[in-house]
Amino acid sequence: MYVGNLEFAVPHFQSDLKPHPYVKVYLLCQGRRIKKRKTTVKRSSLAPVYNEALVFDVPSSNVEDVSLIVKVIDYDRIGHNELMGCCGIGPSFIGVGREHWQEMLDNPRKPVAQWYTLMETVPDNTASVSLSCLNSAR
Repeated sequence: MYVGNLEFAVPHFQSDLKPHPYVKVYLLCQGRRIKKRKTTVKRSSLAPVYNEALVFDVPSSNVEDVSLIVKVIDYDRIGHNELMGCCGIGPSFIGVGREHWQEMLDNPRKPVAQWYTLMETVPDNTASVSLSCLNSAR
C-alpha cells in the first residue's frame, strides 16, 4: 500500500531563529509503537520539502490494525529537540486521518495527497491510541 503524500504547514515559532525541522513517523499496531522512521533535517526552513519515502512493510492482513503518528520536530544540536506538532493517520482516528487512510486503501498503489493541520497532541478520541505528542520529541 502506498501511503501517499503528506503536506504540512509548519507553525511559526515565537523566536527569531528559523527551525531545523524533520519528520518522525511511528507505525502503531493496535495502539503499540512497532517501528519508526525519520527524514533528514532541513536547516533553517519554515517551508521544508522532503521528497523522501518512509517505508513500513505491513502485511495486508494487518492493514486494519495499524495507524501512523506523524511528528514534526525542530532539531536542536545542543539542547533538546522541540515538538512542533503532530497528527494521526489510520483507522483508529476520526476525521481527516481516518478519511485519508480509507481513501488510500480504496486506491492501492496510487498517491493520495492530503493536507494536515499539526496539533499539539494526537487526537484523544481514539479507542486504541492514547499517545500524547507533548511527552517528548523522541
